[in-house]
Amino acid sequence: MKLYENVVEAKFIERPNRFLVYAEIHGKVEICHMPNPGRMRELLFPSVTLYATPSGNPLNRTAYKIIGVKKEDSVILLDTSRCNDVAEYLINHHKIPGWEKYHVVKREITMGNSRFDLLLSDGKNRDTFPVEVKSCTLFGRKGALFPDAVTARGSKHVEHLGEIGRRSHAGLLILVHCSNVEWFLPDFHTDIEFAQTFYNEMDYIDYKIAALHWGSDFTIPEKIKLISTSKKVLAEEMGNHGDYLLVLHLDDDKMIAIGSRGKILFPKGFYVYVGTAKKNLLQRMNRHRRVHKRMHWHIDYLRKEAKFIGVIPIRSKVHLEHALAQRLIDISGWQINDFGSTDCHCPTHLFGFAENPLHVKEFTQIEEDFEINRLDRYFGQ
Repeated sequence: MKLYENVVEAKFIERPNRFLVYAEIHGKVEICHMPNPGRMRELLFPSVTLYATPSGNPLNRTAYKIIGVKKEDSVILLDTSRCNDVAEYLINHHKIPGWEKYHVVKREITMGNSRFDLLLSDGKNRDTFPVEVKSCTLFGRKGALFPDAVTARGSKHVEHLGEIGRRSHAGLLILVHCSNVEWFLPDFHTDIEFAQTFYNEMDYIDYKIAALHWGSDFTIPEKIKLISTSKKVLAEEMGNHGDYLLVLHLDDDKMIAIGSRGKILFPKGFYVYVGTAKKNLLQRMNRHRRVHKRMHWHIDYLRKEAKFIGVIPIRSKVHLEHALAQRLIDISGWQINDFGSTDCHCPTHLFGFAENPLHVKEFTQIEEDFEINRLDRYFGQ
């Protein structure tokens, strides 16, 4: 079964907001609808191959809808509006191991204060249960993480499924749109609340994590692969501790007084600061969001003069600060020596970039290596 009648290739140009993409299609720049509100920084780079389908409605502001992206040799479905269709097809055609005897009897089922995607039944009304469907597009070499952005709704769904599962039966189907992966974890770096909720409720939920192989014609795969997760890894790695990458921006060259170090000239551009918090990581990151505070660390003085762009947590009990700094030396445009590193042997913990590093492929590769690929060892990869 093909999801779309007409699929065209496109080239990514930019994404001005979560729901719009500028893409080149047939030699023309088109404004396209992006149905996936996730961050997808790891996928959307200039000139990367996208897949689009015509909207079919001349009154629409956007002539095309983005439905997929190519990452290396893999085609990834981005159209979250079709994920329930995919799930229903797989279930009704008995493609989900462990759910072969069930079929979908209803979509969009309300239970209490929650609305779940599907209602499954064994056909005899002896076992009827809700299933929530989630779409995962964040991958490393062998691992996948969900979500790629904070989802309070997702946490609520998982908590409610756990409550139902304690009494009867509840299901969670996570569609991982890459067949190369071998393991899955909730993204405790990005959304610690969702990860903690998944950890607390996973023993009570009938969850299936299905890795799918997509082709460029977006025919629903006839074979899927169930992949594993690990409560042990979450127990060891997840927590309010770890390292972080703070991203700031200066509009112009600026001479800034940095405490006892005196005045330092900072060239205009973007800056990435590597920090660590053995405890209270979230509180430390929130502190960096604030401009007005008591000056304590070198970074506080720069933060007062620079625009906050973002902060990326890398949660771990392992100390990764120095390894992160070493990797950033290799890709940064310049460094401010002896900044934030007076208590270690690193030459600096502050790195300059001419363009926003959040959209630089080499930077997102460092994120992937420390957030995802580092965890392969737990799964024997």
